[in-house]
Amino acid sequence: MANSKQANEFLESKEGIPLNDDSLQGAAKKRKLQNTWTLWGVTSGSEISWEDNLSEIGSFNTVEDFWNLYYSTESPSKLQAGCDYMLFKKGIRPMWEDLPNKHGGRWTYIVYKKDTTELDIIWLDVLLCLIGEACDNSDQICGAFVRIRKKVNKVSVWTNSYDDNEAVMEIGQKLCEVVSLSSKKVLKFRQHQNHKPYVTFELLAKP
Repeated sequence: MANSKQANEFLESKEGIPLNDDSLQGAAKKRKLQNTWTLWGVTSGSEISWEDNLSEIGSFNTVEDFWNLYYSTESPSKLQAGCDYMLFKKGIRPMWEDLPNKHGGRWTYIVYKKDTTELDIIWLDVLLCLIGEACDNSDQICGAFVRIRKKVNKVSVWTNSYDDNEAVMEIGQKLCEVVSLSSKKVLKFRQHQNHKPYVTFELLAKP
């Protein structure tokens, strides 16, 4: 599987950090990302609706502020069942009904409860992939989810379109690399809206 060291090296490489023209002027200047991102959270055990329980944890648009926010939050493996983290481009709410998400879909990777270390590594690697704009079609990526549940955990990447098959598959192939998809697992894509025909794709590990 990919590891956090590899992901960190990716983000800190020239190709891994899409920088603004002035972002390297001055040694003390923070390194800007192409987009501003917002981390959201949902806690478990609340009687209010999921949407009402949704809260912004923080936003960032530099490499340094990403790490500050990352290290100030609990790892997914330490969250209780029913909790979610979501990282989305600023201005996009992590709900499929939100306009940028409405006509999109999601690639989902299942992480079993026993694989707590894998969950934390994969979540970090997915975050770095997104904020580092590692996909050729990064403009079609809205954000990512990690959902903590009693039986299995899920990591998803959300797109803004389900009918651009080429872009959807490119994002899926990149996610396969990020999670180092094993021969025993599968990556699945589904559109958000339950229309028919229901658009689904599956990616298996390459032999």
